[in-house]
Amino acid sequence: MARTAKPSAAKSAVQKPSSGKKPDGDGTRSLPRRRAGRVDDATVAEIFRRFAAANPHPEGELEHTNAFTLLVAVVLSAQATDAGVNKATRALFKAADTPEKMAALGEDRVREYIRTIGLYRNKAKNVIALSEQLIAHHGGEVPHDREALESLPGVGRKTANVVLNIAFGEPTMAVDTHVFRVSNRLGIAPGKTPLAVEEGLMKRIPPEYLQHAHHWLILHGRYICKAQRPRCEDCIISDLCTAPDRILPVTPPAAN
Repeated sequence: MARTAKPSAAKSAVQKPSSGKKPDGDGTRSLPRRRAGRVDDATVAEIFRRFAAANPHPEGELEHTNAFTLLVAVVLSAQATDAGVNKATRALFKAADTPEKMAALGEDRVREYIRTIGLYRNKAKNVIALSEQLIAHHGGEVPHDREALESLPGVGRKTANVVLNIAFGEPTMAVDTHVFRVSNRLGIAPGKTPLAVEEGLMKRIPPEYLQHAHHWLILHGRYICKAQRPRCEDCIISDLCTAPDRILPVTPPAAN
C-alpha cells in the first residue's frame, strides 16, 4: 500500500511549500556567509527536545511505496524540489514499482515520465542502470548496506543515508543544503563540508533523537530557517539561536 509522506503542521517544521530548488547536499560548496559559534551540548539537546515535542514523528516529503521507489525518488530529487519529484513519480511508480518493471520500461519511457525534473535525461539513464544492477547483483532488492548502495549509479552518500534511515530505520544523517545551512547557522555542528557536518551532528545529537534528526533539520531549514529570510518570528528555538543574521522581534513602543 502506498505510503505518502505528509508535512507536519508543527510550527517549527512545516508552514509553506518550498519554492526553490533543492541541490544535493553532496554538492554544497561553501559556508553560509554568517554563522554562529559552536553552541554547548545542553543547547543542542534542548533544540532537539523541542523539535521532538513539536513533531514527534516527522517524515520525509518524497512519496514512495517501498525501498526501491524511495531509492529512485531520492536519486531524482538531486537539484529538484520534492514537490516536483512527487508530481512526476506518481505516474512512474504506478507503472513500475520494482527494479524488474523499471528495467522493462526502458530509458526512453522513463525519460518521458520524468521530463519535468531537472537533469531528467541523465537521471533516466541512472534509474535504468541502478535497476539493472539491483537485479543482477542483489536479487532485485535494495541492499541494506552503505557500500553496496553507493556503488549504484546516481547514488552518493546523502542518498544512501536517506535510504538507510527511512527504509531500514538506521540513525543516519543525510546532509542536504538545508541541514548544512542550519547546522552552521545555529552552531550545532559547524563544518566546511557536508561530511564534516554529518560527522559533527552524529557526535553531538543525543542518541534518542538521532533517528529523526535529519528530518527535523531539513524541515526546519526548508520552512523556517530559510537561507534568505529566516522566519525567526515563527521559530520555536529562536531564544536559543545566536546566529548573526537572526531577525530579532520588534518591541512596540510603550503607551503614553
